[in-house]
This record gives sequence, structure tokens and C-alpha cells, in this order.
Amino acid sequence: MGTGEPGAAPDWRTAGVRVIPADALDPNTPQTPGMHRAAAVTQARAGSQNLWAGTVTIHPGAKTGAHHHGELESVIYVIRGRARMRWGANLEFTAEAGPGSFILVPPFVPHQEINALDDQPLECVVIRSGQEPIVVDLDITGVVAPETVPWVDPTHPGDG
Repeated sequence: MGTGEPGAAPDWRTAGVRVIPADALDPNTPQTPGMHRAAAVTQARAGSQNLWAGTVTIHPGAKTGAHHHGELESVIYVIRGRARMRWGANLEFTAEAGPGSFILVPPFVPHQEINALDDQPLECVVIRSGQEPIVVDLDITGVVAPETVPWVDPTHPGDG
């Protein structure tokens, strides 16, 4: 995305910062039952080389089906509401996150997002480590009583 000449300075007007307005998100993305995804930053829309970013909304009291995103890492930032995450081969682990919290979902981890609140939507920003829209839906019922896993910061273990 430069001027086309070797060694020439890039055209920062077209190859620089991109601002994607809130009303310009693209809902034409792979969907998982129970949630609505909309793409903001992709290679096709914004020229991103390594990241995919968008929004996710889960209606009050709703939950997604179990799924994973293949080799992609995902980061979820909670804007509004309360997220309850379940993960594992049988969705046997759980943790919750409120506004301002970040959630990391490593590659190939089976997981399920749940809106823990019955009276407001769960609104999040999602960032993935690649452009491919990988969503692998899984047929997992999940255990009845998952184990709650608290956050422990391995870089500051005494601060917990």
C-alpha cells in the first residue's frame, strides 16, 4: 500500500490509521448459535494483516453453543454486562468477567459464552490472531456443575 516505487514513503492517507464507525460494522461473519458477531477490522475491510476484531452481543440470559476457533487466539473485552465462560472438553471449568475485564481463549479450547444476567445484554469486543473466520461448532452438553477457576497472575503470584 505504498506509492509503488521501491524505497518510497508509504501513502499514509490510504495506508495509515483506519477508523471504522460503530454503524459500519459487518454482520456477515460466521455466527455461533446464541450470539451475534459483527466484524470491524479485517484484511478486506481495513487492510489488517494479522488481526480480526469485531463485536459480540449475547442477549439477556442467553448462551452460545460450544465451539472453538481452531489455531486462533481470541481476546474478549467485556464492555457491558457479565460474561460467564465455560471451557474444557466437557465445559467443566467456569469463570466470570464484568465490564473492563479481558478474557483470553487459547487456540483449540472448547468454550461457551453465557450472559450471566437475565436483564441486560452482554456486549464485548473480540480480537483474534488471524483473518480466517474459523468457528468450529461442537456437540458438547457440558457437566452439570463446572469447577470455578479463579484468576492467578503468574507474574505477580503474591498479589492474588
